[in-house]
Amino acid sequence: MLWDDGHSNQFYFIVPGLVRSTFDETMNTKDIPSTGVRYLEVRSTQAGQRVDNFLLHQLKGVPRSRIYRMLRNGEVRVNKGRVKPTYRIASGDRIRLPPVRRANDLAVATVVPGGVAERLKTAILHEDKDLLILNKPSGLAVHGGSRLQYGLIEALRQTRSATEMLELAHRLDRATSGCLLIAKTRAALTALHQMLREGKIEKRYTALVAGRWHGGARGVSVAIAKRASGTHGRMVGIAANGKTAETWFKPCEYFDDCSLMTVRIYTGRTHQIRVHAAHVGHPLVGDDKYGDYALNKKMRKRGLKRLFLHASQLQFHMPDTNRSYTIDAPLPDTLRQFLDTLEPQ
Repeated sequence: MLWDDGHSNQFYFIVPGLVRSTFDETMNTKDIPSTGVRYLEVRSTQAGQRVDNFLLHQLKGVPRSRIYRMLRNGEVRVNKGRVKPTYRIASGDRIRLPPVRRANDLAVATVVPGGVAERLKTAILHEDKDLLILNKPSGLAVHGGSRLQYGLIEALRQTRSATEMLELAHRLDRATSGCLLIAKTRAALTALHQMLREGKIEKRYTALVAGRWHGGARGVSVAIAKRASGTHGRMVGIAANGKTAETWFKPCEYFDDCSLMTVRIYTGRTHQIRVHAAHVGHPLVGDDKYGDYALNKKMRKRGLKRLFLHASQLQFHMPDTNRSYTIDAPLPDTLRQFLDTLEPQ
């Protein structure tokens, strides 16, 4: 299932004489034709991006792990030299791509049936020549990766193949829905990344937390760090030597055993809201990593099938175009209908 927001859409990869639901990870790579050595020259519109991101876009269908291995082994060369994944390509750079096997060479006719393309269209909150802002569904990863052959950005590129560039400006957890920024030009991506680093993009979330929130509106400033992946996948936790993380919580409405909150984040750490909420004793409802198991089980019986966290608003000003943006993403029907089942206090 692609996402769990009340729909059952899937990606299908259509090949002459062959139909596969999602992408069959058991497909033998010997069946996938290999390309020879290629050389690419970086255009001015591509300059400034990291070489790993450039390769992920150029070598669609090649596993992420394979691309990073090519960089480590020196199979990829820039101007005849080795580079690290963090190297930022420049206009005129000559990049050597080694022979690789690409799933896209086999799936010549790739389509997105079952209403998925239409859902992506209806998820658009704003679009102009520089930006595309989507209301990301819960359950859809923003990009492919570990055990995922595709994500929102890959699906978007398939359905909007005429758009020269589509790059994630930031990320949302797979379970989180709401405002997602996508850049359509290199200049826009660079500006957005700088604003994110400087805290000039205001991000607001709507969250439901366990228990009755006490103390009114307050901030949480506690450093967090990544931990080794466990049974629940990638985790982070409170750590004195971790990265600075700042979150602001404001209660909006109280129910019998939970509180509806407006949340703002001033840093963009992995799982920041979830970890900070759990740290102060109010884990997010529906959180299968840091949450209250008993409460989550109770809420599932009431109809909540996902994490209750929604990126509800973005506010920022683009310096190059001198344009200000305030983008709101309405609360998904599944979350709104669930709130209606709760008893206000």
